[in-house]
Amino acid sequence: MNTYKRYRFPPDIISYAVWLYYRFNLSHRDIEDLLAERGITVSHESIRLWCIKFGAIYAHRLKRNHRGYGDTFFIDEV
Repeated sequence: MNTYKRYRFPPDIISYAVWLYYRFNLSHRDIEDLLAERGITVSHESIRLWCIKFGAIYAHRLKRNHRGYGDTFFIDEV
């Protein structure tokens, strides 16, 4: 199933905008300006909706792929 079906922009642009929002804590309008500098015209409202929809999906994928820590810890004297 394609998560990006019926979206005007390719998945790379959507994921880049969502990554900018969560990684650097930029506003939606700041991301709109950054994309406009690269020739991509997108509204801040579209970016807001992408962050709402895809932010949770990306977080779930990251948590699923994270291995975590083991049960054994080695303590060394210093």
